[in-house]
Amino acid sequence: MKRALETLLIRWKDENHPLPLLLRGARQVGKSFLATEFGKKYFQSLAVIDFEQRPEYKNIFSSKDPKEIILKMEFALKQRIIPGETLIFLDEIQECPEALLSLRYFKEQMPNQHIIAAGSLLEFLLNDESFSFPVGRVEFLYLRPFSFIEFLEAVDPFLLSYLDEYSLHRTPDEIQHKTFLNLVRRYLFIGGMPDAIKSSITEQFLLDCAKVQNRLLQSYESDFGKYASHSKHRLLNLIFQKAPSLVAQNLKYSRLDPDTRSRELKPALNLLFHTGLLKPCYFTSASGIPLHAYIKDDKFKLYFLDVGLLQAATHIDPTALLQQEIIQINSGMIAEQFVAQELIAYDNPTINPYLVFWETEKGGQAEVDFVISYKNHIIPIEVKSGSTGSLRSLKSFLSQKKSPLGIRISEHNLSFHDGVLSVPFYLIKMIPKFINEALQNNLN
Repeated sequence: MKRALETLLIRWKDENHPLPLLLRGARQVGKSFLATEFGKKYFQSLAVIDFEQRPEYKNIFSSKDPKEIILKMEFALKQRIIPGETLIFLDEIQECPEALLSLRYFKEQMPNQHIIAAGSLLEFLLNDESFSFPVGRVEFLYLRPFSFIEFLEAVDPFLLSYLDEYSLHRTPDEIQHKTFLNLVRRYLFIGGMPDAIKSSITEQFLLDCAKVQNRLLQSYESDFGKYASHSKHRLLNLIFQKAPSLVAQNLKYSRLDPDTRSRELKPALNLLFHTGLLKPCYFTSASGIPLHAYIKDDKFKLYFLDVGLLQAATHIDPTALLQQEIIQINSGMIAEQFVAQELIAYDNPTINPYLVFWETEKGGQAEVDFVISYKNHIIPIEVKSGSTGSLRSLKSFLSQKKSPLGIRISEHNLSFHDGVLSVPFYLIKMIPKFINEALQNNLN
């Protein structure tokens, strides 16, 4: 199954003196598979060290000299490692902090050697205050769950070309529209985790996907005990179990646990943010660009890693996902989760982004689900039902902030009218294109 990040990996490979690359992202999103398949496809040889499977290989990095490290690695793996021809992949690197530190010396002393490192629990190490990371000597790429576009390429690649052709002048016909909405419904159940997508090709995919998703949720919880104290372990589990019921809602710490003080809950919650298992969406006053300059980091909503895992954690009836109007499922929670996940999926993969939302600061009488920036414009986004949903908050934002247009994401077909760009769920990736068309052509 092809990942969009492969294009950036190819670009990294072709650079002069590429920095060692740290592939980051939540557990089980496919980091190891992507790195090894990339090495097999684009290099003459691949040298893999998995510190979890072979802990004795940690001794290779007792030296800080890259040449000595390479000699020891060659002896252990019984293969030659040639700069420019061999990709070194260091998997589960959080098990060997010395290997992570050694990346700075490879950058300085062996700049032609391609190295990719990854780890399922890497974020626990990177956020350990006692660990000194080689800042500026390593490049980051973030791998996220499969986007809807990647999912579509995996399950029905023929349809991909249609999405690129749509514009405000050429919208989907009714058959195409319904076909893509049905695929979105399927994605809402399966989600973007690679193992779940693989399981979806079976005849009994509902049952098989559920097994995979429940296994993943259990594995995340079991990981917490490996890199957290007993007290923090308890809080990580508590928040992770409670979070699915709080998705898309303004978070109050008392709703996580009324018996635990916020100053205790906050570090554990931030750790879950860093691991990618939960995603924050911060309040912004939207008073200018960049939007993050105007956020309040103590006022935020929560989103989950993956919509498929969310529906598994909340035990949503699969028939609701396949039959009910998308915006109505679980009071709109699933629809907002999907949109949040899609917005993140198409963001810059070299950074770990967060989302922002807006509401009137006094009384919260108007709320916009998400706010994005496009060039020098601030654009509000509402996730609403088809053609009947109220757009009062969206229009309030447009009036107050003088935005050129607002976006409604729904089951409604692609259109632009009265300053509102209606985008169906399956075309979120194309939003920048549609904004540009609306602004340039003045199609209102």
